[in-house]
Amino acid sequence: MTALLLGLCGCAPAGPPPKPQFHLVAETAAPLDTMPGDIAILNRVSWGTETADAQMLAGEGVRSWLDKQLSPPADDGLPPDAAAQIAGMEITQKSVVQIAAEVRSLQQEAQKSKGTPDYDANQKAYQQKLNDLAREAATRSLLRDLYSQSQLKEQLTWFWMNHFNVHQNKNDIRALIGDYEETAIRPHVLGKFRDLLAATLIHPAMLIYLDNSQNAKGHINENYAREIMELHTLGVGSGYTQKDVQELARMLTGVGVNLSGEPAKVGPALARYHRGKDLFEFNPNRHDFGSKTFLGTQISGDGLKEAEEAIVILSLQPPTAHYISKELAQYFCCDAPPDSLVNAMAATFQRSDGDIAQVLRTLFASPEFKASLGGKFKDPIHYAVSALRAAYGQQVILNPQPLLNWLTRMGEPLYGHETPDGYALTQSAWSGPGEMETRFEIARQIGLGHSGLYKPAGDTAPEPAPPPLIQQTRYYQALAPSLSPATLNAIAQVRAPADRNLLFLSSPEFMHR
Repeated sequence: MTALLLGLCGCAPAGPPPKPQFHLVAETAAPLDTMPGDIAILNRVSWGTETADAQMLAGEGVRSWLDKQLSPPADDGLPPDAAAQIAGMEITQKSVVQIAAEVRSLQQEAQKSKGTPDYDANQKAYQQKLNDLAREAATRSLLRDLYSQSQLKEQLTWFWMNHFNVHQNKNDIRALIGDYEETAIRPHVLGKFRDLLAATLIHPAMLIYLDNSQNAKGHINENYAREIMELHTLGVGSGYTQKDVQELARMLTGVGVNLSGEPAKVGPALARYHRGKDLFEFNPNRHDFGSKTFLGTQISGDGLKEAEEAIVILSLQPPTAHYISKELAQYFCCDAPPDSLVNAMAATFQRSDGDIAQVLRTLFASPEFKASLGGKFKDPIHYAVSALRAAYGQQVILNPQPLLNWLTRMGEPLYGHETPDGYALTQSAWSGPGEMETRFEIARQIGLGHSGLYKPAGDTAPEPAPPPLIQQTRYYQALAPSLSPATLNAIAQVRAPADRNLLFLSSPEFMHR
């Protein structure tokens, strides 16, 4: 058994995931130019095609491009302006321990001043700090979505953040959300599922959100145990019982958070079980060391190793392979993925010990994936990000607030889903008349070039840039042969570039990927 949790806590090294090789079945040699079929693959695997990616795909071919996406380099290839923005952020320059300490100090200052004239100002400073940290995390995520060359990695970061959802407005999770995405999710999105599961299990954002920080012997809290089985691994109706939930909750007692800066006081008899890293702490004083039976397996009392054993058991279950494969297929293929595809992916999951890249390779090489291209309705974030990539390419945004506002208006703000099930991945959740009207308004702002994204925040001068010329991009020219006569005719009827942009960004073809 690998030391999953102990390794993530700094007690044992964790090896890198293997680098998969992608082989697309029944594929012809890469063409000299970017073809509509290649653009369709690019639209699905990336956050939306833009000219630089289309040129890259034309140069190296779809096989090579997909292979690199499945095994991305450490350097995401961000434009210097985007990289500089991220480098200057507080969440980049400070550790999560430092950030949490500063937030806690502001909170304590506000609490101490309650009933005094200083309270409102102190409380405002505390809340503003949390808002600024959450805004930095969302901005960093969107900059990577818009400009990273490792597009599949960024798509998966959003997918797994949604799968292992936490709501930023519970307690002080706004102070932790950036670190959760950066350290628990993003490094593991193409690795082994069990490593990803383990990383989320020891992160304070998850432990606070699902109340496991309150889970202790004699005061059992089942919230996290239930959700880890229902939403993170096995899925509803997979055969586990309420007794399994209770036993897992017992195994997770003492798995919690320490924001005090001082380790828990543990007596000599239990000291060897104590574990801690950054804000995570396993406190053996709070752990139920009694024996358990979980999913038919006998578990002896052994501290944090019980949680590690639970992760291994859950990761090896066939229902987990099926559930994770179905969610990935629903995200990358179609709202109702056929059993043939899900079963093939689940078989790869089990055969590869939950290697996410291997499972995706099976998906991308399937006939079902090819047949689905161009037919997956974009949820709000895919729509907004793909529209900016299509219209502006690698021109780096200077003020993310309009984009953040658009996502809120469309009902899908980053880190904003209150319940642990995450945002819906299917068309029915996002295609109502009200939702579509909002998209058309956003399409007009992008098409006019008057969004405010490309000038510094607070700059009230008129927008100097003309509308983007989407129809002159290599991306559009490659896509044009696959546009319907109705869309092409509608665009041909207008002369103003802004109106052409609006019609294209509002077209049925652009609403899908």
